[in-house]
Amino acid sequence: MTKRANTVVFMLAATVLNVVLMVVIFGVLLILDLWLLAGRIDPNTNVYILIFCVFGTMALTFFLYHRIVKWATAKWDLEEKLEPLFGKKNQP
Repeated sequence: MTKRANTVVFMLAATVLNVVLMVVIFGVLLILDLWLLAGRIDPNTNVYILIFCVFGTMALTFFLYHRIVKWATAKWDLEEKLEPLFGKKNQP
């Protein structure tokens, strides 16, 4: 496979991973929040729970996605196998 094809496959796999991470983390945070507040939920609390779940999901997904991509790049030496997305690196 060419570098361009490797890059496309990598980006598609990373996108699927990102979506799966978002769904799983949102579900876990929502279930955890609702379980911890069982029986003490009023309408205002529901809004705050959803806001926390959305922002918590975004933060955790960004953090985990960044760490996983960094780890995969180092483990399988992907810098040599993938085409740069935003131009070439400056080489001395």
